[in-house]
Amino acid sequence: MAVSLTLLWWSPVCLAAVFFVGYLWQIQSRNAGWVDVWWAAGVGVTGALYALVGTGDLSLRLTVALIYLVWFGRLSLHLAGRVAGAEEDGRYAALRVWAGDRWRSVFLGMYMMQAFWVWLFALPAWVISQAQEPPAALYAASLLLVVVAWLGETLADRQLAAFKADPQNQGKTCRHGLWRYSRHPNYFFEWLHWFAYPLLGAASPWGFWLWSAPALMFVFLYFVTGIPFTERQALRSRGEDYRDYQRRTPMFIPWRPKS
Repeated sequence: MAVSLTLLWWSPVCLAAVFFVGYLWQIQSRNAGWVDVWWAAGVGVTGALYALVGTGDLSLRLTVALIYLVWFGRLSLHLAGRVAGAEEDGRYAALRVWAGDRWRSVFLGMYMMQAFWVWLFALPAWVISQAQEPPAALYAASLLLVVVAWLGETLADRQLAAFKADPQNQGKTCRHGLWRYSRHPNYFFEWLHWFAYPLLGAASPWGFWLWSAPALMFVFLYFVTGIPFTERQALRSRGEDYRDYQRRTPMFIPWRPKS
């Protein structure tokens, strides 16, 4: 337990140092989009480390470590492929314009906030790492949930990437596959996978607090950093075509589009 607690309290300092390096890098590259890659990789590595040094059931800890590494490893590689060689994401470009002469301090604050969020979203792994194995039914349900969410988010990302790769779709909105039923199916499946952690940690004395993970992720995606920024950027770049998409397509939870 001592090693686990030491890692828990020292990891924010290490994360702040890592993200400060990322901040210095974006000063040279002028591409803050890499912060999303750092965030995904940071959550995966930090969560896996928490799980591996815990004192709970070994098979449970290995399961959680694997989920964090595989889930956030895929996400970080996907984001890296999208950011590499591309212009700065419109969200960060708009923030740079808004900040004006204060852009250095604004971006430093943003990077430090991202470091804190990495620590925050790795906490479920630490809680579960101190627990015993949950009932078999909950264990199986959590793994099934992760697999379904993985397949959904991976499919949504691939469908969008294939759409953007076609030059004829320049300035248009993807309405194919999962994107016909939700404006943000990738965010929906990202949120869905967080329900696996309270199921895995059902035998933990702090298991009740794990339900705050999907709740907090929903708040972030729906109200803070996810959908609001993405939608504003889509309206700037696609205008009326995206407004029509907004009128016809559910925002988050997949459902039938309006005719």
